[in-house]
Amino acid sequence: MSTVTVSPLRQRMIEDMNARKLCAETQRGHIHSCRRFAAFLKQSPDTATAEDIRRFQLHLSETGVSICNRNRIMTGLRFLLRVTLRRLDLAAEIYHIREPQKIPLVMSQDETRRLLAVAGSLKARVLFSLGYGCGLRAGEVVRLKVKHIDRAQNIIRVEQSKGRKDRNVMLSAEMLDLLRQWWKARRPGYDSTTPVAERWLFPGQRPGKPMTTRQLNRLFHEAADAAGIKKGVTLHALRHSFATHLLEHGTDIRKIQALLGHDKLDTTARYTRVATGMIAGIESPLDLLSQPHKKPKKSRKDQPPA
Repeated sequence: MSTVTVSPLRQRMIEDMNARKLCAETQRGHIHSCRRFAAFLKQSPDTATAEDIRRFQLHLSETGVSICNRNRIMTGLRFLLRVTLRRLDLAAEIYHIREPQKIPLVMSQDETRRLLAVAGSLKARVLFSLGYGCGLRAGEVVRLKVKHIDRAQNIIRVEQSKGRKDRNVMLSAEMLDLLRQWWKARRPGYDSTTPVAERWLFPGQRPGKPMTTRQLNRLFHEAADAAGIKKGVTLHALRHSFATHLLEHGTDIRKIQALLGHDKLDTTARYTRVATGMIAGIESPLDLLSQPHKKPKKSRKDQPPA
């Protein structure tokens, strides 16, 4: 049985990340970024110079690393330099590249209807309905427990999601009915020793763990292919479609912001660029040119005195 030796520098960085309550996924990303930098240097990162930082950023650009991944790598390296090594001079050499602003890819209502209709199982249909009907992220869907379903107030509580925030989303009558059907069909005896309130709605293959987002993603792509959806939609398109369709039906954008858990209204406002029903309903000024010209009405101030 082999043991993995952790260098003092990595151990100190892990302690710094733990002290700041960074989630496990973020910590893994930061460690990976620093390992990549160390491989580029062929020596420990604590020996780096400003020129090394410059060359590494140039290396990432020349090797075709995407802007998103490049910025993620440099964020992890900046944590090491700024927090663990206290090298503020080197951290100042790191810059981030502005990512292209792309509009979210959404499904039409007909495509969404077809996706739910061809879902391979009741479980898949319930999972997709939570993503589309409540605007939940994939990780939020798989981490739902019985206690999060509040039938008295007709809400679903989302606890400590992205940004360590709690929020509530609606629990429609149809969604509640689907959840009841799934609870009856759910494998019995899997977690009989766990209090009912603490049981996962969608338990995974590993005891005590929920299903993974990878499993959910696979189910989604199988359903999208079966539904004949040709556009390159991802699982997150369910959440995008939730927001876009609400906007097209006249829901106040601030209510949508609260349902999605966005801090800034600007983040939610991007859905106005993909709300095709709303955009198509705007009358073009070109069409106005062909309409008979209407003379503006004279106000009383413009009327000559009697």
